[in-house]
Amino acid sequence: MDALTAAAAQALAAGDTIGGLKRVALRDDAPALALRGIAMAQLGDWQRARELLRAAARTFGKAAAVSRARCLIAEVEIALVSRDLTWPGDRLNAARDLLFARGDLANAGHAGYLEARRCLLIGRLDAAEAVLTSIEPSQLRLASRTGYWLVTAGVAMRRLDITRANEALRVAATMASTARNPMLMAEVQRTQEFLHAPAARLLVEGRESVLRLADVAEMLRGPGLVVDACRNHVSLHGEVIPLGRRPVLFAIARALAEAWPEDRSRDVLISHVFRATHQDGSHRARLRVEIGRLRRTLNGLADVKATPRGYRLVPHDDAGIAVLTPPIDDDNLAVLALLADGEAWSSSALALALDTSPRSVQRALQQLAAAGKAESFGSGRACRWIARSLPGFPTTLLLPPPIPDG
Repeated sequence: MDALTAAAAQALAAGDTIGGLKRVALRDDAPALALRGIAMAQLGDWQRARELLRAAARTFGKAAAVSRARCLIAEVEIALVSRDLTWPGDRLNAARDLLFARGDLANAGHAGYLEARRCLLIGRLDAAEAVLTSIEPSQLRLASRTGYWLVTAGVAMRRLDITRANEALRVAATMASTARNPMLMAEVQRTQEFLHAPAARLLVEGRESVLRLADVAEMLRGPGLVVDACRNHVSLHGEVIPLGRRPVLFAIARALAEAWPEDRSRDVLISHVFRATHQDGSHRARLRVEIGRLRRTLNGLADVKATPRGYRLVPHDDAGIAVLTPPIDDDNLAVLALLADGEAWSSSALALALDTSPRSVQRALQQLAAAGKAESFGSGRACRWIARSLPGFPTTLLLPPPIPDG
């Protein structure tokens, strides 16, 4: 690498995009093409960046396997930032193995960091932690090291491990400051703001309050029964019963918990849970069946007792009952939560992150657009969606991870 190319690389690494681009803008050799691609990515022109990186890989040729692998990793990073999460992981893993075998530990580690970040975005928390464990942070460059700790903080926040999240963010802030990269420093600051922003609403005996993420973690560790409408589960004393795949049971549990310590009438339950405008005997029979299933499911945590007019949720050990709900009410909250990160998402990436069908996501996006909450730009495979106004809370941190089959 000549002095001019090295200077351009250093400028891009420090966040000086224009300075780096000026040094290689008129050159067409392979290193210059790669650096121009990185510069265009920093400027937000994803398509042109990919074209330049692919041209660089072709120019390097098959003999320069390490350089081609680095170009692939740069292209994967562009796909990640542009929320195109469908890229094949096997190619990235092959590039990572090649770089590790050739002694390029920094770029091999960066490839691992990208895979961990992708896993975090689509809710694969165990996979993200496994990849992070395989990386030695000291081998990474400062920018990648900052990203490593940001992903670590993100996993901790999704797991409501606030102590670990704070420590990871402290290290990330130190790394970003040392790197003197404004973009990294802004990302760290934004994540810190997410950690302390309103994250959920708490309803106890008709009284409502707003909780931060740390408050949510403390509430779930407390002695009371918690019906968590953010992650669709019921918990008591650390024991968790997931109801994500049983929406009717969860709807009944939530309705009863919101009425506690009073009961909820059968008519209200039928109307709320089954969306029935005209009730008959079949609805009451179905409600009895679902109540029986809920009793068996909550065995050990709470009981559902019949009353003259309906049913009442009774926690064991005389514990109180609290209901956690998202900060806003919206039928398409899960999609809006992902769009709230400020990045432009493709509908296929949203479907992958939410573990649902593309058609369901497209329907949700159309409803959000009609309500003025989301908008799109581009067309075809280049179409991207963003939130029209960014909510001031990190609802994505309370999204349930994908439920394993079986």
